[in-house]
Amino acid sequence: MRFNNVHLEAIGYALPPNVVSSASLEQRLASVYSAMYLQVGQLEALTGIRERRYWNPGTTMAAGATLAARDALEKSNIDVADVGAVVYGGVCHDLLEPANACAVADAIGVKSNTQVFDVSNACLGVMNGIVQVASAIGLGQMRAGLVVSCESARQIVDLTIDRLQDVRDMETLRLQLATLTGGSGAIAVMVCHKDLAPAGHRLLGGAMRTQPEHHELCRWFPAESEPGGKPTYMLTDAGKVMEYGVNLGEETFHALLETVGWRVEDIDRTICHQVGGPHREAVLKRLGIPLERDFVTYEYLGNIGTVSLPITAAIADERGFLEKGQRVAFCGIGSGLNCLMLGVEW
Repeated sequence: MRFNNVHLEAIGYALPPNVVSSASLEQRLASVYSAMYLQVGQLEALTGIRERRYWNPGTTMAAGATLAARDALEKSNIDVADVGAVVYGGVCHDLLEPANACAVADAIGVKSNTQVFDVSNACLGVMNGIVQVASAIGLGQMRAGLVVSCESARQIVDLTIDRLQDVRDMETLRLQLATLTGGSGAIAVMVCHKDLAPAGHRLLGGAMRTQPEHHELCRWFPAESEPGGKPTYMLTDAGKVMEYGVNLGEETFHALLETVGWRVEDIDRTICHQVGGPHREAVLKRLGIPLERDFVTYEYLGNIGTVSLPITAAIADERGFLEKGQRVAFCGIGSGLNCLMLGVEW
């Protein structure tokens, strides 16, 4: 896919106030570790994640996404009247119905002809939303759109710890370790026509690849609604997700290079989905990207699902890691397996 006249004008974000260390989670698992003869420190050693953040209890996903949306509007100086779509791309939702985007759109005061809807695709929801808005801008259907998301790890991590305390075996820990890396946060990406933001970051194009035969490798099960039903939980075969995900990422990356006309050596910076240390090293090695060209936040934010990649880009920009004119590859992947990468001229 190629885009003309589309800019990523601003990325707003909001961070929760509560810092939760990997060490504190392991303290809650002390009896489990003891029963399985495990050393404390495994979680950080295996993932590189030392802490993550949690929202205060009772915080809604719409509230977090609204904070980020207002930040993006302020950073972009684009009037809310020009926003032709509000798209919510998060995994976490407040309600099954209506769309979570409705509460955010109401809070920021969009016009009545604004498109308001949700997109769901595991950790790729925000990336998919960006592509949808960019395509609509290219077709002349709107001049700007806001892609928002908010994720919360508190509940699923708490339930996972409870589950591990009840079922003390290595296989259960293996399949639920990835859940313990989850973090929380909110983002909003302002996508617009270049005429609204001539100095914005130019979205050149992207590539998508998928391997749905691997859709059972990472699954988030909903809570059963009947009395006595099982609570929500996740199962992730992290080893196979990395193996097949790296292969899919390599295929998608080469498709991106062909689409936007880049060579590997032309890429100045990469912003990747924040899974953890081993995944990052495996992906960048396969793509031929030096580690110093990549920016990370997983060490102190964990894996925030759909929020991870855009919030990492926003923080990288704030810290001067991204500079005007650089060629930046956004490398996203989600369970399913699905992969989407975008090329941006910063």
